[in-house]
Amino acid sequence: MKNFTKILFLCFIVTAGVMLFQAQDFIGRNYDDNNPNIDQPTWEYMSHHRAFEPDGSLDVITDADGFDNHNIGIDGAEQHTTTNPLNPLQIFMGANGSPQNARNTMDGGLTWTLNQPGYQSGTCCDPWTAYLANGTLVYASGVSNQYIYLSTTNGNSWTAPIFTVSGNDRNTVAAEETGTGPYASYLYAAITPGNFSRSTDMGLTWNQTYSASNTLPGTMIAVGPNGSTNGGCVIYVTNTGQQYAANYTFHRSTDGGATFSVVSALNVAGYVGTLNTNPRMVINNARTRPYPMIAMDNSNGPYRGRLYLVYASNVPAGSGNKPDIRLQYSTDQGVTWSPKITVNDNANPELSDQWFPAIWCEKTTGKLYIKWYDTRENPANYTTGVWGTYSTTGGTTFAPNQRISNATFTYPCPACGANQNCYRGDYDGMTANPVTGYAVWYDARNCNYLTMGSYFPDYAMKVNPASDSLNSIQDSSYIWVSVPAVKLYSSSVKFTATVEPPPGTGTITVSFVNKTTDTPLDSLTSYPDSLRMKVVTSGNVSAGGYTITVKGAGPNGTPVHTRTVNILTSNVIGINTIGNEVPESFYLYQNYPNPFNPTTNIRFDISKAGNVKLAVYDIAGRQVAELINGNYNAGKYTFDFNAQNLATGVYFYRLETPEFTSIRKMILVK
Repeated sequence: MKNFTKILFLCFIVTAGVMLFQAQDFIGRNYDDNNPNIDQPTWEYMSHHRAFEPDGSLDVITDADGFDNHNIGIDGAEQHTTTNPLNPLQIFMGANGSPQNARNTMDGGLTWTLNQPGYQSGTCCDPWTAYLANGTLVYASGVSNQYIYLSTTNGNSWTAPIFTVSGNDRNTVAAEETGTGPYASYLYAAITPGNFSRSTDMGLTWNQTYSASNTLPGTMIAVGPNGSTNGGCVIYVTNTGQQYAANYTFHRSTDGGATFSVVSALNVAGYVGTLNTNPRMVINNARTRPYPMIAMDNSNGPYRGRLYLVYASNVPAGSGNKPDIRLQYSTDQGVTWSPKITVNDNANPELSDQWFPAIWCEKTTGKLYIKWYDTRENPANYTTGVWGTYSTTGGTTFAPNQRISNATFTYPCPACGANQNCYRGDYDGMTANPVTGYAVWYDARNCNYLTMGSYFPDYAMKVNPASDSLNSIQDSSYIWVSVPAVKLYSSSVKFTATVEPPPGTGTITVSFVNKTTDTPLDSLTSYPDSLRMKVVTSGNVSAGGYTITVKGAGPNGTPVHTRTVNILTSNVIGINTIGNEVPESFYLYQNYPNPFNPTTNIRFDISKAGNVKLAVYDIAGRQVAELINGNYNAGKYTFDFNAQNLATGVYFYRLETPEFTSIRKMILVK
């Protein structure tokens, strides 16, 4: 018993030591959990979060309506994301981890891989990302100085760490996005306590050029045009004052970050939720802060050069009230600002919490995307969804808010105790390409630290039926492929299909049949709508199971979604012979029952051996099902027809041989 007690004690010591090492590695050795002017992961967080999911078990989560969210992995909250401007299918995401988790996708979010750089020793946390126009990815980490890691492969391989700027908290990095003009290769970095650095050679070397007071975490950088000069304006915002009365100071450079001048200061962000005794501002006991999220319009559109500021703040002001998402914009590079515009459009915003906005202004279209957490569906229980909108009018108006997450969850989960320094991340990310946006966030639907991602705007996708059986010799089936709903998506969707594994013998061919003639057969352009996918077996396909992967993709490959149809082939056809009698003539009988739902029996007589085709057509004369098509001996036959993948309506079935053709009507009522 004494030895057992010693073993337990040693296990406790080892476990505590591992947790201490992880916590020190994760949050730094000189860290004060209760300092409201520092935003880093906490001991409370480390006490129950030690599991990280590498990759290989990730999946796409589809809701009942057909909308997808991407399970990217289990991380440590606090995500930031960006898209390769040369390939919209390549998205990169950094999240807090141990010390951080670098994840990338090469196929538009369908699969994600953990590809870690060799992190600089003693640094961690606060991931931030950017892309230069030439396709160079910049991945930053910034507690105990900022280091960056460069990649020309969307994060599949990395440079060694490169030191950028000295400081201790909440770093940021920004790139000149357009790739033209005198500042095409410039990168910019900043960190608390307000130090600013720039690189003029795509991140290889750095020099500190400026320093400003930044007592609260939340320094941000935006790069935009200065008149006709791309990248000619750099806006650097610092954060000072009290955490519940933040003062945003805007510094402007028109010489590539070499020098700055202060152009304005805004005291607009007050309480976000409730001030607890730590003191920290919290929502349901999880901390929050109004970071000044900024972006500039780099397009050549009507709002070129517009500067956007987005933050969360209680309305009405004061601890214990509910925060809204607020936007202000500047048309003169931050000198003057518009009035506050409320982004969330719920009917009673004073009853629910809206916080943690992330923004992105797409560089070619000027479309401004915003996402945030929102409890409007059940504010009393802090039932939270991730919501989003966009503006094509320079921030003056916004599209109707949409829930991006396809599930809600109690925020936070794991739950936070009252007056703890409870961390579930301090921000998350939004990126965009010319067709659509992509958001990432901490998702608590499984009461852990999922990183979830989703397109927005987006479309739902379904296939019906999801499985079918075909004869190996020669057979066919129709599958409905539909876009039953959209979330503000209005671009086209093109569908393709692949069959795996390839059959050893015979062929399985797939083609699309649209309902209208004014669009390509494999595409949809208005919603809700659907098309049919025809699957044909021929040449005695090897018996077994096959998977048809149907892919839907927007004009530039995004948004991209896939669905699967399982096909079972065999050499047994679903047709029955009645006795051995040879009929005197050809004849096609009326189906029974009629009307039917969804199965009916079709009987026919063949008086001479030869090729026989039995097919079903809709009222417009389009073939919707090919039941048999092959050589048959003379005889009496019946076929059990299953119309589960057809809609209610009038159909015709036709028997065709070299000597005989007959058509009858049947009615499907569902």
